[in-house]
Amino acid sequence: MNSTRTPLIVDPSELVYPSTQVAPQLLGCTLVRQLANGEQIRGLIVETEAYEPNDPACHGYRRRTPRNAVMFSPAGVSYVYLIYGMYCCLNVVTDVEDVPSAVLIRALQLESLPISILVSLEQTQPLTSKQKIRLASGPGKLCRLLDINTQFNGLPLHPDQSLWLEHRTLAFQQRLEQQPNAIIQTTRIGLSQGQELPWRWYLGNCPSVSKV
Repeated sequence: MNSTRTPLIVDPSELVYPSTQVAPQLLGCTLVRQLANGEQIRGLIVETEAYEPNDPACHGYRRRTPRNAVMFSPAGVSYVYLIYGMYCCLNVVTDVEDVPSAVLIRALQLESLPISILVSLEQTQPLTSKQKIRLASGPGKLCRLLDINTQFNGLPLHPDQSLWLEHRTLAFQQRLEQQPNAIIQTTRIGLSQGQELPWRWYLGNCPSVSKV
């Protein structure tokens, strides 16, 4: 997903494709979280995973349930669920309606962090440069930092809902085209089924990726 205009909101019509097609295209896009106080947290998407209907690791693999119903929604809404009773995971619903398909946002490289949040994080002790780089290096970490919880489940990814996606910048797209191996494709993480499917993508040499 790229555009000569920056920023440009990713439209739901651009997400009506299988998650395995959308997941690598979301790398380099920006996830924006508008906080209640008007401040923004912006992060470059640097790691994604795809989940599709015939995938045993997909929540919608067997049937539609109250928990996974949002996966069957039209493309462009957020699917947020709780794991281990304490961590939330943010997914972008893709493909056509009634097809359970989603892309898990696994890691962000932060572009901006409000001073108020940074001060709160450093109340105990100052963060090192490495710690700052890895504040959103995992699905649970990024949801906690961006204050994304299950109340976001089923909400459209749009500025009106305080969470949205912006296209890759032209400069980023040009860098990708100049570095053909900039995106790494490999297997997914932490699964008991479907471990062999190479449906995880991340930006090579990026320190904000959860695991290389």
